[in-house]
Amino acid sequence: MTSTSLPGGTWTLGDLTVTRFGYGAMQLAGPWVMGPPADHDGALAVLRAAVELGITHIDTADAYGPHVTNRLIREALHPYPGSLHIVTKVGATRDEQGGWPPARDPASLRRAVHDNLETLGLDGLDLVNLRLGNAEGPQPGSLAEAFETLADLRREGLIRHLGVSNATPEQVAEAKAIAPIVCVQNMYNLAHRQDDDLIDGLAAEGIAYVPFFPLGGFSPLQSAALTAVADRLGATPMSAALAWLLRRSPNILLIPGTSSVAHLRENVAGAGLTLSADDLAELDKIGS
Repeated sequence: MTSTSLPGGTWTLGDLTVTRFGYGAMQLAGPWVMGPPADHDGALAVLRAAVELGITHIDTADAYGPHVTNRLIREALHPYPGSLHIVTKVGATRDEQGGWPPARDPASLRRAVHDNLETLGLDGLDLVNLRLGNAEGPQPGSLAEAFETLADLRREGLIRHLGVSNATPEQVAEAKAIAPIVCVQNMYNLAHRQDDDLIDGLAAEGIAYVPFFPLGGFSPLQSAALTAVADRLGATPMSAALAWLLRRSPNILLIPGTSSVAHLRENVAGAGLTLSADDLAELDKIGS
């Protein structure tokens, strides 16, 4: 399978062409995204399978593990294919309890960028998202100091493109006023449609929207409507939900994660489901 046959085709992030179906590396770390994976070789196999399938967009963060997923990516794929683009996040660290305390002061952000460069084995990062808010979701407040720090690092040549994650629409607008952004990464799915207007506005500007999901994936979506559509298509609820996201807007990029090669292949195949007008209407009702 090549990138042209992956569900959704491709999207351009600034000057980077990526497959709309990507891979999120979070689940390669240990339980609660802490420590090493139970199956080290299996984790490497998933990353290699993603590239073999034609995926050119891998999402990670040095806070995963911490440092675990980046080191796995480097071990599995370095030297990286020219077509592969790795997206990372800064703005949070980890504590001994497994929490995600913010780390958005200039010194912490600079350190995080250099940590990502080192663990990934890169001289420059293709795309860095500034993680905002907290585990409860986006929180109001200015991102100016933090985003200006990343904009400085971009001017220094350490970062190619910028984005924001877990952000309010107001923070997205504030970021765009400081430096160009190529993506917004927020929680969004069939049942959580709070960013509908934001997605449409970003699409009009050519800015990608990358939905992420809480641990447990689509567990909030166990609705009768989703199950009915999935059963009718002979597919899993996850497959139907991923296919709906690709149909929702052309600027949506997917980064479902898994630690299983078989599940990775299932996700890719499932996202390519053909949804009829009736299927779409039924699924749309879930978030209304």
